[in-house]
Amino acid sequence: MSLVVLVGNPREASRTRAAAVEAAGAVGERIGVPPPYDVVDLAGLAPHLLSPVRSPGVESALERVAGASVLVVASPTYKGTYTGLLKVFLDRLPPRALAGTTALPLLMMGDPAHSPAVEVHLRPLLVELGALVPTPGLALLESQLPELTEVLAAWADRVAPQAGIPSEKVGIEGLTPPPA
Repeated sequence: MSLVVLVGNPREASRTRAAAVEAAGAVGERIGVPPPYDVVDLAGLAPHLLSPVRSPGVESALERVAGASVLVVASPTYKGTYTGLLKVFLDRLPPRALAGTTALPLLMMGDPAHSPAVEVHLRPLLVELGALVPTPGLALLESQLPELTEVLAAWADRVAPQAGIPSEKVGIEGLTPPPA
């Protein structure tokens, strides 16, 4: 089983990335997937995402995301939803590319009024790509960062039972189901 972290923040070394990696650790610990986790940070790929020329880095990132058993998808909240950078990347995936993947959405936000964005905006996008998305996604307030470990532990306790079931990756070239 593989656990991949997808970070849609346009800034490198962001708080979103740090929180997402820690969230992956909390879930990974509960489902028996040890670190290190594969991190796909879109900040470095941004210049290549809209290029008409194929980028090996983008292609590799798409394959790693599509091949994940468990995928933590993290973004800061911009104007009440996830970033355009994350959307552009996910739009490059073929239909049903996340079939057989458990996706765990995480949005970092400054205002609690944006909390519904995880379930209203990001969850449906992941479901459209075929992912199983256990509720609740995590709406992480910047004010919660001092107690991040406790917040992530409570969230991971709720979603890990749904994320830990190995699933077949169906219809994705080059990927095989886990051994029986």
